[in-house]
Amino acid sequence: MAVSPLDAVPAPVAFWRRVRGWASSIRWYLTTLMGDRAYDVYVGHCRAQHPDAAIPTEREFWRDRMAAQDANPGARCC
Repeated sequence: MAVSPLDAVPAPVAFWRRVRGWASSIRWYLTTLMGDRAYDVYVGHCRAQHPDAAIPTEREFWRDRMAAQDANPGARCC
């Protein structure tokens, strides 16, 4: 199937779209790795799997998460 000239994207525009896509992917990876998205993921899980359950506030979530990590340190650096 041939691409019409109206559908073609100029090379600089295509390049910056790719760069923006890569940057978005890197940002997603780093925020997930550092746990920044943990509460959002948890809320999504609760709404999907337990729609009738009360969802804790973000503060309660982090307090419980830190308490669980302190009680069961597992394999971590500090």
